[in-house]
Amino acid sequence: MPWTKIQADDSRRPGIFSSGQGVREISYRDAIREALGQALDMDPDVFLIGEGIDDPGGVFGTTRGLSEVYGAERVMDSPIAENGMTGVAIGAAVTGMRPVLIHMRVDFLPLSMDQIINHAAKWSYMTGGRVKVPLTIRAIIGRGWGSAAQHSQSLQALFAHIPGLRVLMPASPYDAKGLLLGSIASDSPTVVIEHRWLYDQKEAVPEEAYIIHAGRGTIRREGTDVSIVASSYMVYEALRAASELEKRGMSAEVVDLRSVFPLDEELIVSSVRKTGRLIIADTGWRSCGISAEVAALAAEKALDSLKAPVKRICLPPAPTPASPALEQAYYPTFQQIVATAREMQ
Repeated sequence: MPWTKIQADDSRRPGIFSSGQGVREISYRDAIREALGQALDMDPDVFLIGEGIDDPGGVFGTTRGLSEVYGAERVMDSPIAENGMTGVAIGAAVTGMRPVLIHMRVDFLPLSMDQIINHAAKWSYMTGGRVKVPLTIRAIIGRGWGSAAQHSQSLQALFAHIPGLRVLMPASPYDAKGLLLGSIASDSPTVVIEHRWLYDQKEAVPEEAYIIHAGRGTIRREGTDVSIVASSYMVYEALRAASELEKRGMSAEVVDLRSVFPLDEELIVSSVRKTGRLIIADTGWRSCGISAEVAALAAEKALDSLKAPVKRICLPPAPTPASPALEQAYYPTFQQIVATAREMQ
């Protein structure tokens, strides 16, 4: 099987996003496109399906040109029928294919909830592991441009709640490529959630294929006074906050979850035990969300190390507004993280 020959990188890669003189740097969108092309090259059972993936825009550039190279039988446009197309992809997966189902917006994955929750997540369990569901679902979140209440949601917590599903949120180009290839190689159904604001981010990314497994976070910046645990775009806000806090004499450690289910519990707990303070920055809402899960983990396994109550930076409990002025008030930034950290001193 071609996937067994790919090197895995589960080192947690400590440090800020890598770069260096003479090192190839590519964007987040190009890292995804490269991963998809390599998967299609390596394994004839891989195919891509989704609404508009063969359009000139190519899903924000992540599938641009692939249909011309691999043909319509492996890079195929789908009707606007999310539930039905998800069923098609699941059916292909349980019969041995490795489909990548691409949704331009996570907001419309709820149309496929029956297929995802009751079928993709359950078949392996219900058959005692005899049936595998090697399905990867790419879904995109984002903000800005007046996308408003039905096109800007961060719904990762809905899927992370379901046993049998894995949910990944890569923040860097390196992780976007490695986590996507790891998802396609896996026999478990996986939802990979990308943020539109990350597509132009650049980083050193190897040309060869490599895999990052689910459940492995990383330290983006080491610190001693407070742990800022973040995912997706909020990792960048956390890093900005850490730089600002350093000017004020406070050392912040930034933990990038990468995988929101399963969580890297060991990494989170060790960071909290080191710093004694925890801030969680999530792209989603506070109630019943990823931030609540991380906070509960700290309470269960590191309560004796906490020097202050856990704080969470999340969206306010309201649908996303369309007005640019209201968007500025709605979305949290590094400034809120900084203010929260200073209150915890």
